[in-house]
This record gives sequence, structure tokens and C-alpha cells, in this order.
Amino acid sequence: MASAGFWSNREEAERIIARNKEVRSRLQDLSSLERRVADLRALEELLGEHPDSALEAEFAHELSETASHFAEAELRLLLADPLDIKSAILGIHAGAGGTEACDWAAMLLRMYQRYAERHAFRFEILDLLAGEEAGLKTATVLIEGSYAYGYLKGERGVHRLVRISPFNAQGKRQTSFASIDIVAEVAEEVMIEIPPSDLRIDVFRSGGHGGQGVNTTDSAVRITHLPSGIVVTCQNQRSQLQNRATALRVLRSRLHEVELDRRRTEQERIYGEKGEIGWGRQIRSYVMQPYQLVRDLRTGEETSNIQGVLDGELDSFLSAFLKGKTRSSPVEAEQ
Repeated sequence: MASAGFWSNREEAERIIARNKEVRSRLQDLSSLERRVADLRALEELLGEHPDSALEAEFAHELSETASHFAEAELRLLLADPLDIKSAILGIHAGAGGTEACDWAAMLLRMYQRYAERHAFRFEILDLLAGEEAGLKTATVLIEGSYAYGYLKGERGVHRLVRISPFNAQGKRQTSFASIDIVAEVAEEVMIEIPPSDLRIDVFRSGGHGGQGVNTTDSAVRITHLPSGIVVTCQNQRSQLQNRATALRVLRSRLHEVELDRRRTEQERIYGEKGEIGWGRQIRSYVMQPYQLVRDLRTGEETSNIQGVLDGELDSFLSAFLKGKTRSSPVEAEQ
């Protein structure tokens, strides 16, 4: 970084700076843990020489804090895939069920927004298609921050909600489904050639919030990748050029994920393994009535604090998935 020609290649320089920041962060985490352990040992020796209730309480608190930091460091070590450090592009799609499913999709959008806020990730809605009566049909958001994709990649799949419907005058219990799709935001150095002839680019007037500059000009962009059928829409920026650049960035990330999926499928075919990712695979159930329970069907992780989960408390579920935890017994059929 101190060399004279460091900034001659800006993209390479930014990549090195990002890598430097990542390595420094890991070293600081290690140094912090070493200091905590040293402090605990000193407190333990002091307690052995001079037993004191206040000192015991301080030791217990520091021990709990250190254990929490160790657990976080252990989890970070599991994020070894080169894509794990990337930001995440998350898509939410309401399933069959009309207004119920659209409302459930909106609840999931709020849940991931709260999760992002808890972890100081930047949350930006790139595109949103509202439901006819309530909620949303689809949404694409960028969750920007180090390891956002690594932590959230296990959320990909179908999420199921069971509750007393607020849209049903008879107060009947309803089941709703929504799908989460998540890809890593690939950087510019990931070269994915997209011939212009493979793209159909449409522009149209933006809808929803944004002010006169957004809603009265053809600034929204929809890009269709003809060979794969992938469609990406962006309308959150005032400029058509900005929306186009963002849409191409999302398309590049999704094409990159398609290629990774193809490789994973081939590996699973060769080794006879059964993958856990794919559309239509229910990964988690959120039951609000007749009892309250959130249960991950892959890991067996569960909690009765459903409101906390919907407010973004997802760490126990994300941790269980990353650690490769599997349920010890078949999950009972849910009513």
C-alpha cells in the first residue's frame, strides 16, 4: 500500500485495502480475546487471595462476556467461503395465498430490516412491488456490510407462517408461504461477461415513494437476461443511469449464483449428497396460533419468542445453520 504505483490500478487498490481491513479486524479480535483471557486469569488469582462478593460478580460478568466473544469468533471462523464476506442481495417473494401471503412477505421484509439494524448493516430497498390490498408481492433489498451474505445465506428457502388471519372476518387460522432468495453481491473483479444481445432493457415510470423527480420520469429500469429468463428491476434512484447500473450489478450477482448452483448440483450428483437449498423447500415455520413457536426444520433450533424473531433476533438460527447443526429427531407434523 505504501508503494509509489499503488493507486495506478484503482480497482486492485480497493481490493487490497478491503483485504487489509479484513485481516486487521481479525487480528484485533484475536488481541481482544487474549486481553480478556489475561484479565480473567488476573481476577481469578485475586479472588483466590481475597474472596469478595463484588469481585465474584465482576468475574462472572466478565466470564459471560468473554464466552460470548469466543462464540462470535468461532462463528466467524466458519465463514471461510470467499463470498461470505460480501454484502447480500435478498429477494422476497410472496407465495400462493393472495393478501395473506403478501402481508407475510412484508413481515419478512421488516424482520430482515430489523436484523440489519441490530448488526449495523446498511439496508436499502432496490425494488418493491406492493400487493393489491396489503403487503408486497416481491421485494429486492441490498444488505450491505462485511459478512452479511455469510451470516444470511442459510435463509434461502420457503418460510411458513401460521396465524389467525387479520384479513378473515371469521377469525380462521391461515397458513401463508413466502420465499427468500439470497445471493452475494459480487464485486467488479468477478468477471461475468454479459453480451448486450443477451439483454432486453425496458424503462418505465417509477411507482411508490420517491417524489416528483422519481415518479414523473421514466427512470425505472427492468433488465431481462434472455438466455436464463432472469428479470431484475430497480427503481429506487432518481437517475435512469443509476438504476441501470444497480440492476446490472444485481443481475451479475444472480448469474454468479446460478453458476455456483450449477457447480453445487454437479458435486451433489457426483458424491450422492442431498442439498438443502432450492425453491419450494420449507426451511422454517413461524406459528403464532394456537401456540407460539419458531422452528427451523433443518437444524431443529426453536424458540417460543416469535415476536423477538420477527423483530430481527435471528442469531441463534443463523448460528445453528452455520455450525451444521441437524435435528436429532424428526419434526412432528404441524397442525
